[in-house]
Amino acid sequence: MHTGVRARRAPAGAGTRLAPRLPVSKVKSGSIRIGLSGWRYEGWRGVFYPPGLRQDDELAFAGRAFPTIELNGSFYSLQRPESYERWYAATPPGFVFAVKGGRYITHYLRLREVERALANFFASGVLALNEKLGPFLWQFPPRFRYDRERMAAFLASLPRDTEAALALARRRDSRMKGRSRLAIDCNRPLRHAVEIRHPSFECDDFVALLRANRVALVVADTAGAWPYREDVTADFLYLRLHGDRELYASGYTDRALTRWAERVRAWAAGGEPADARRIVARGAGKSGARDVYVYFDNDVKVRAPFDADRLMRKLGLARADASFRFPPRSALARARPAAPLPPWRWRYGRRSPDRAGA
Repeated sequence: MHTGVRARRAPAGAGTRLAPRLPVSKVKSGSIRIGLSGWRYEGWRGVFYPPGLRQDDELAFAGRAFPTIELNGSFYSLQRPESYERWYAATPPGFVFAVKGGRYITHYLRLREVERALANFFASGVLALNEKLGPFLWQFPPRFRYDRERMAAFLASLPRDTEAALALARRRDSRMKGRSRLAIDCNRPLRHAVEIRHPSFECDDFVALLRANRVALVVADTAGAWPYREDVTADFLYLRLHGDRELYASGYTDRALTRWAERVRAWAAGGEPADARRIVARGAGKSGARDVYVYFDNDVKVRAPFDADRLMRKLGLARADASFRFPPRSALARARPAAPLPPWRWRYGRRSPDRAGA
C-alpha cells in the first residue's frame, strides 16, 4: 500500500517521472482534445489496431493517435494503483485521461451517503495519474430523477484539487488495505462533469446548481435516447458522442462532423453555438476561452476511432506523435459487427466492454 506524506516535486534536473505538457492545438487559449471512450474492444483488433498487436500495447497505440482517452473501467469497479501507474507509463507526455466515477456511487447508492465510497474511489490509485489526470465524469442512470438536496450535497463533496482528494482518500475503509495509493506529486486543480439521463434534470435550478459548483453538464449525443442539452456551466466543455442515429453503433457523416467541429470551435473560443439547445433561456455569455474534451463512444461497429480522427482533421489538430500513421478507412471493411446485447446489459446505459483497462 502506498502511504505516507505527500510526495514532493523533485528539483529541476533531479530526475522525475513527470514530463512537461506538449503543446495542444488551440483556439485562442482553449485547448481541444478529441479522443475515445475506452480503448480495449475486441472488434477494434485488426481494424484500428494492427493485426498481431499485443493487447498490452493497445493503450500505447491509441495514445499515439489521440491526446486523451476516457477511462471506463473505473466505472464498473475500483481499479488498483498499479493499473493506474501502468496506464500512466503507457501514454506519452501531454496525454490526459478522463476518469469515469464509480457506478457504486451513482447507480447503487444514488448519491446517498457517498463519503466513504468517494474516499475509496480516490484512494484506489487514480491520483497516480499525476499531470495526466483530466476531468472526472459522473454519469447518472436513466431512472434517477433530479433531487436538489441530494445533488447539492454530492456536488459539494467533490474534491476541487488533488490535496482535497488526498484528504478524502485517507478516510477510506478497511477493505482498501493493501490496495490504496495515498500520495500526490503536487497540488493540481480537479474538474468534474455530470451526464444526465432523466428529463427531470432539465430545469433552471439544476443548471444554477452546476454553475454555482463549476461542474460541467455533459453534452451527450445519444441518438435521442436521453436528454441532449448544451448549457455551459463551467470553464470547460465535456462532450460524449454515443452515435448519430444508432446508440453506440452508428458512425457520423461528414456533414455531422462538420457541424460538431463548428460547435467545438465556438465553445473553445468562449462563445456558444447560435442554435444552442439549452435548458435555460439565457446562455452563459461570452467568456474567456474554454477547454473542450470530446469522446467518441460509438464503438460497437469500430466507428469511434475513425470518427475521432476525422473530427481532429476538421479542427486542424496535430498529433503529439507526428510519425503516427492512422489506419486507412478501408480497414473498416474488416470490422465484424458486435453481437446484439441482451437488454439487461443496457440497464445502466452502457454495455460492459472488455473491462480490464477500458
